[in-house]
Order: sequence, then C-alpha cells, then structure tokens
Amino acid sequence: MILRPATPADAPAIAAIWNPIIRETTVTFTTEEKTFEGLVADIALRAALYQPFLVADHDGVLGFATYGAFRAGPGYAHVGEYTVILGPAARGQGVGRAMLGALCDHARAAGLTQMIGGISAENATALAFHARMEFAEIARLPGVGRKFGRFIDLVLLARDL
Repeated sequence: MILRPATPADAPAIAAIWNPIIRETTVTFTTEEKTFEGLVADIALRAALYQPFLVADHDGVLGFATYGAFRAGPGYAHVGEYTVILGPAARGQGVGRAMLGALCDHARAAGLTQMIGGISAENATALAFHARMEFAEIARLPGVGRKFGRFIDLVLLARDL
C-alpha cells in the first residue's frame, strides 16, 4: 500500500467509498452524496491551500484522508480538523493508522499544534480507533447531528501534535 496525493482521476473511487457511507450509515451526518465535480474541486482546493488530500492505494483506492482548518479565522490557524474514510477492504488492516499518522505528520510540519476529529457517537469502532491513536475526548455535543430521523451526539476528539 502506498499513500499518495489524490488526483482528479481518483474522484470516482473516492465517491464509490464515501457515498454508501453517506447513504447507509450514521458515520457521517451528511445526506448529500459526493459528485465527481465536487470531489475534483475539493482535491484542487486542498492542493491550493497546501493541505493534503491523500489516498491509500493498493491496486485501487482503499480510502482517503484530508484535513483543513478547524474553524474559520486566524485565531484557529494552528488547529486542523480531519476526515479519514476507508473502504470495507481496508478496515482493520492498518490503513487508517497510516493515513491519520500521515495527516498528523503533515499538520505538525505545517505548524499546527492540534488535530481535532468529529466522530458520530454511534461509531464505536472509530471511537476505539482514536483512543488507540492517542486522541482524547474533549467534548460530547448532544443531538447536534440528525440523520434517519434521529438526533445523534457528536464526539470531538483531539490530539496535541
């Protein structure tokens, strides 16, 4: 497996991984599926901002990871918020560990001091993974997510870099 920057050619594979998660799970609270055009724009924007948009590749895209600003404004410029999404074949294989580690390394080199992730409280696997990656729960926001007609808690996890 290699980690490499995403290209526009990866957009269909990224959408094929992300859209079933959007449609079928509470891993993400979004209900809007990703489009080729939107993903190409996201990849280009990250490149323009010198922020990574990585894919894990082993005979095809296994997953992707990226980060951006935690919040708008210069007072938050030292904190990143990330996304790591894996396809079914990549789960439990160390791919997520490699991707999140690469994001943290990039963020540290870019001068960030902390990474934050927002995880659905219903995603016990992701919460356990983050604990193993030395992320600590810093907040639980009750009912801020809504999907499938239910309100769902959002857990914020952070790690100092």
